[in-house]
Amino acid sequence: MVGAGPGLGLSIAKVFGAHGFDIALISRSKDRLDALAAELDTAGITAAGFPADAADPGQLTSALEAAITRFGQIDVLEFSPHAGLSFTSPEEVTIDNLRPGIDNLLYGAVTAVQAVLPGMLQAGTGTLLFTTGGGAINPYPMLATINIAQAGQRNYALNLHNTLADKGIYAANVAINLMIGAEAPEGIPHRAPDEIAADYWSLYTSRTQAEHFIGA
Repeated sequence: MVGAGPGLGLSIAKVFGAHGFDIALISRSKDRLDALAAELDTAGITAAGFPADAADPGQLTSALEAAITRFGQIDVLEFSPHAGLSFTSPEEVTIDNLRPGIDNLLYGAVTAVQAVLPGMLQAGTGTLLFTTGGGAINPYPMLATINIAQAGQRNYALNLHNTLADKGIYAANVAINLMIGAEAPEGIPHRAPDEIAADYWSLYTSRTQAEHFIGA
């Protein structure tokens, strides 16, 4: 799991862990990873953290290789690093302010896939699940840079879906266009992370949809 956190990431880890998966957690903060692994352990789920910045190809590759060494072949890659919110209009986009999102989301996704895909192809099975915001499909003007990066990641995920299915590999993109949380201010569309996590499990078991949209 690239982009492990205490919200949706933890919920997804619990769903897959409850079905017998060992969980490899990847994010920048070792302290956060240790806390997440401890919480999963109390639920009877085997998990371990591997600190890495998704925007750093060397770090991310090393973390995934360490996870493979620890747990064996990765059967499911869930990629949802937190890129942060940068309020930038389309006319304000520059190479410099676009680069962080591209490094984190698009290049990070490519790096992660390159680390796990060879093993999946050798095994003849595997799952690649990616997460974007709804702006990857219908962009929001004030989120121009992050939307560009998410759109590139989404395009990559859909292309993987179209080209890997006959090799036993399932790829899908999940576009979340609402607030993730059990509660939200009045009038704000939202959905609890445990409910959203159940959708990821449904995608994994059905292995048909190239994309799943979660919105109001």
